[in-house]
Amino acid sequence: MSGRLILAIISTLLEETAIVVIVFWGLPQVGIQIPLWGLIILMVVWGAYSVFTYRLGSRALMRKQLVGLPNMIGTKGEMVSPLTPEGLVRIKGELWVAKSDSGEMKPGGKVIVVGQDRLKLVVRESSTADNSEGTE
Repeated sequence: MSGRLILAIISTLLEETAIVVIVFWGLPQVGIQIPLWGLIILMVVWGAYSVFTYRLGSRALMRKQLVGLPNMIGTKGEMVSPLTPEGLVRIKGELWVAKSDSGEMKPGGKVIVVGQDRLKLVVRESSTADNSEGTE
């Protein structure tokens, strides 16, 4: 078993214990009585919710990164603002700060990512052959 699964089981057991304590001790203090069958239903629902969120979270953690600086090289986009030498480009619907590797570039042109400089993309103008493939 993975450490994350063990931690999820332990935390769920602690949550279930807290529910029992609240139902048997806390709520009667303020005059609210919940029958035993209500507690059982509440615990089953909470357990099912915990399993659901664990599985959903596990899938999200195992999923491959779709967008990010390491995966951007070779991606095509469009200039949103002039790159003098820095500006904004739109790639896959997201705005990125970019730096031109060949000086000033006018907005509206097509670009291709050729590298990265810290958190900025390094781009160059896309040639006419690259433009025929379209923006991703």
